[in-house]
Amino acid sequence: MARRQNRSMDAAEYDLMDAVEDRMWWYRAMHGHALRALAGLPDGARILDGGCGTGGFLAKLRGAHPSAELFGLEYAEAAAARAAAKAGAHVAAGTVNALPFPDGSFDAVVSLDVICHVGVQETAALAEFRRVLRPGGLLVLNLPAHEWLRSAHDARVHTARRYDRAWATKVLEEAGFEQSSPRHWNSLLLPLMVMQRKVLKRAEDAASDVVPFPAWLDASLFSICRLEAALLGAGLRFPAGGSLLTTATRPLDPAQT
Repeated sequence: MARRQNRSMDAAEYDLMDAVEDRMWWYRAMHGHALRALAGLPDGARILDGGCGTGGFLAKLRGAHPSAELFGLEYAEAAAARAAAKAGAHVAAGTVNALPFPDGSFDAVVSLDVICHVGVQETAALAEFRRVLRPGGLLVLNLPAHEWLRSAHDARVHTARRYDRAWATKVLEEAGFEQSSPRHWNSLLLPLMVMQRKVLKRAEDAASDVVPFPAWLDASLFSICRLEAALLGAGLRFPAGGSLLTTATRPLDPAQT
């Protein structure tokens, strides 16, 4: 949701997202982490991207899971239309606080930097994600990490909450999920992120960080993210990072255990 409810994300921010999400290093890294989390889904799985923005991740899902039934939901109608065209998915305009889908509709729900936003009621959204997942279904969330990293970028994209691992686990358990596994990423680049947000762009009216990068710089940053992903895949866990990627499951019904 990617960003509008009580306060909407500026139309210019949607335009930036649409323009760069298929090539900007940060989006590519985040999408890669989410795709790896969904890699074990069976053919023909039904997947919802809750808060799909302009559809960049849905398009990546289409490539990784060509037989999947893909659905998206986005509050801003214009962004929902862009997402449907970009990904060839079923995209509805609506709110993650009250999803327009029946109970147990999906094998997986993914939501990237959504429940952190000011227009999202965290408890309601997580309850809705659980409701539309089938028992045993997979939830994949990306969350901004560390409240001390709050910056002008958060104001631009209406981030209300930043998370740590303990809090992410707590809210997921309270929402009725199990096997939550939050892990930091964007860790190797964290010193640069701190410099960017706390020093170079510390002014309250600074622009968001979603901008086109010079090709050489974008490639360099993405190479570092690829190294980090390999380290995470080998079992390394970082104590801090710019984001948290977490998975959790809806428990099986008692009759199924």
